[in-house]
Amino acid sequence: MVESGRGGYAFGGLDESHEASVIPEPAWGWFGTPGLEGSRAGRHHSPRFEVRALSRDARGEGDASVQELTVAAVDDAAELGLEIRLQLLGSGLLRTRASLTSLGGDAPYELDALRLLLPVPAQAREVLDFTGRWIRERTPQRTPLTVGTRLRESRRGKPGHDAPFVMALGEPGFGFARGEVWVAHVAWSGDVRMMAERSREGATVVGGGDLVRAGEVRLEAGDTYVSPWVYGAYSAAGLDAAAARFHRHLRARAGHPHRPRPVTVNTWEAVYFDHDHDRLLALAEAAARVGAERFVLDDGWFRHRRADNAGLGDWHVDEDVYPEGLGFLANRVRELGMEFGLWVEPEMINPDSDLARAHPEWIAQPGDGRLPLTARHQQVLDLTHPEAFAYLEERLHALVAELRPAYLKWDHNRDLLEAGSSVHGRPIGRAQTLAFYRLLDGLRAAFPGLEIESCSGGGARVDLEVLERTDRVWASDCNDPLERQSIQRWTQLLVPPEMIGAHIGPPRAHTTHRTSTLTFRAATAMFGHLGIEWDVTSPEAVEARDELAAWVALHRKLRGLLHTGSVVNSDVDDPACAVHGVVAADLRSAVFSVASLALSETSTVGLVRLGGLDPDVVYRVAPLAPEGAGEGPGRALPRWWVGGASLTGRVLAERGIQVPALSPEDAVLLHVVAEGTPRDR
Repeated sequence: MVESGRGGYAFGGLDESHEASVIPEPAWGWFGTPGLEGSRAGRHHSPRFEVRALSRDARGEGDASVQELTVAAVDDAAELGLEIRLQLLGSGLLRTRASLTSLGGDAPYELDALRLLLPVPAQAREVLDFTGRWIRERTPQRTPLTVGTRLRESRRGKPGHDAPFVMALGEPGFGFARGEVWVAHVAWSGDVRMMAERSREGATVVGGGDLVRAGEVRLEAGDTYVSPWVYGAYSAAGLDAAAARFHRHLRARAGHPHRPRPVTVNTWEAVYFDHDHDRLLALAEAAARVGAERFVLDDGWFRHRRADNAGLGDWHVDEDVYPEGLGFLANRVRELGMEFGLWVEPEMINPDSDLARAHPEWIAQPGDGRLPLTARHQQVLDLTHPEAFAYLEERLHALVAELRPAYLKWDHNRDLLEAGSSVHGRPIGRAQTLAFYRLLDGLRAAFPGLEIESCSGGGARVDLEVLERTDRVWASDCNDPLERQSIQRWTQLLVPPEMIGAHIGPPRAHTTHRTSTLTFRAATAMFGHLGIEWDVTSPEAVEARDELAAWVALHRKLRGLLHTGSVVNSDVDDPACAVHGVVAADLRSAVFSVASLALSETSTVGLVRLGGLDPDVVYRVAPLAPEGAGEGPGRALPRWWVGGASLTGRVLAERGIQVPALSPEDAVLLHVVAEGTPRDR
């Protein structure tokens, strides 16, 4: 796409040169992956757009400000109109999206792909993206960026546990605090395609869009397709500075949760499907005693739900288990000074449910009379079916109006496989995602203040578009602190700590069966939206109640800093050690964690750097732990540990400080508080 009279790059020996577009076109000499693919019955497969209008706008202030450029272009022969919006946000992020309109034509325009691709310079020679699985989300993987295409796709109807999450291109060896880096993210909660591409001519792009299935988007005359936002962040000093732009963006939203994040107790690992009135009441009372501020009733409260093979879709309180409803529990929770929360999984349906028996036509299917393979005894409820959507909307609104929960844990466990409409048979992945957004938007409009968590079999639906409608994400079903150290570190590349659910689990993790100390579990969960996923009435929890309460109290004391400051990660040469923290916005205080993830090759890690502080300020560094917290086994403490040490921010960032020699799976916290400048002293 070009503006008449303008030149730029020449590709493939062509006689003319043209400016590269964020939607690059073969018609203007682009030999790489096209930004737009589609046709009208095989014709007009290579549109040539010409710019017809440009408009600029500026609005807002500070991190919430927006400077926008809108480009309108047309291909008269293909009868297509294209609008591209580019926004420079106050946070420093760039984001762009496109709208494609069919202006006529003798056949529908069948859209196959629309990708927005951002240019990056030649020094970006390495790619970082992510894969993962259930209980090990956001596993980083690095590859050289060679000539060709690095393509990552998610075809699960949601980003998925193995989602690319972001694509970061940078100088070889870039880290959290070193190297130029360019980060792209597709803000979409369904199927996603991301790519980084380097051409033989040296042009490099990164970006993507939603992944459109065959026949899914057919534009009749007057119809418009709107792409997801594609975000870009630049940093001259590593990943932390790029992450800070995403955090500022999310924190600047009008709906961002600014009140203290309530410490949450969730019932899942305590009771699973065994719902007993007395036990639940005892859990609520024990939760209040350790300082919890929110009590969430997880799966198992609705009709026929005594195991995971039945009941999904029957969103009525189970009369056999709760003959008088759930009001007694919700009211008791509130009497104890806590908020009441509830688990739901509206997008799924069990074949063994009243809803499936009454409305089998509401089950998503490929359209040839058969159903997809089941997963977790579940099928997908077709939200594009108007009656199915209306049923869910009515049930959710009725439950919230009756029980007045402050919070919904919204789950989405199974992947979408062969998800098609029972009405027209075409794929519904994109329309299903848009319907999910409408459900969330309707609830938030009807019940202001209702908080919603995006959970998807753990952390399989974490993206900036779902975060426009939710208040936190469940990073993983794994509460094992060793796994969580990595999961939370990389989730924070996009999501600020206050929006990441991080729970203290039992001594023996239910997912990995690994055992760990309360100190390691609590120190790991401290840096997110703290919760407890542990039967707090169990003998082991009762024995540790005072220490658990002390950790909760410490978090409540520090969360004003932890949930507003800048996330800092240290580039540590020893992979057995992880150092991260949060520095207050005014640079006057910070909290850091030093964690031992494995047995190091050497007996001591040596000096570790603490970045993000004011280089000209003297800070007092001291160990931080609640009173009564147990000392980790085998700790060899440096001499400064008792009494603390005073060092400038420059020394801490450039030289570092000696930390204890820790046994594997142990962590210590450091409190850093400004004392003054060297001149003051």
